[in-house]
Amino acid sequence: MLKSTTMINLIRISSRSMRTSTIYRNVEAATASAEKLTIPVPEGTEKPANPKLNSIVDQIAGLNLLEVSELSSLLKKKLNLPDTAMMMPSMGNFAAAPAQAAAEEEEAAPKTVKSSFKVKMTKFDEKQKVALIKEVKNLFDGMNLVQAKKFVESVPTIVKEDVSKDEAEKLKETLSKIGATIEIE
Repeated sequence: MLKSTTMINLIRISSRSMRTSTIYRNVEAATASAEKLTIPVPEGTEKPANPKLNSIVDQIAGLNLLEVSELSSLLKKKLNLPDTAMMMPSMGNFAAAPAQAAAEEEEAAPKTVKSSFKVKMTKFDEKQKVALIKEVKNLFDGMNLVQAKKFVESVPTIVKEDVSKDEAEKLKETLSKIGATIEIE
């Protein structure tokens, strides 16, 4: 009887110690994850600098000019940056610098190229109406002769939208041969 009571007590003690160690591990994990979290900075106050970035800035500030130049070229290679030089305006040209920068931006900005066009039929030759109806029927899948006739008679109308320049030119050429007046917008 004594042995069984002692055995039960040992089991209870070991289960308590297991639970206690589990609790301690959970508390340690929670504090470790809490250390990783940062408290948000209240609005209107300056955010404290990242210590990792502070150490990088300190290291860069300690470099001489040759090392800074080498660092710059390494960063350009690593980040695939262009080799354009930044020109600092002198005090005499300070007023002209913004205008010059705006002009350079306009030159550097790519011109927008129109890539989609509308083909519009404005009028047609009455003598060529039947041929035009047949051609319009052939251009559009699923269009019957009655629909093609209504389409042609509803001039001015848009034949196709969002087409490439080549396709618009081909369409214009095809319909112009039959007597339609076509505009590409």
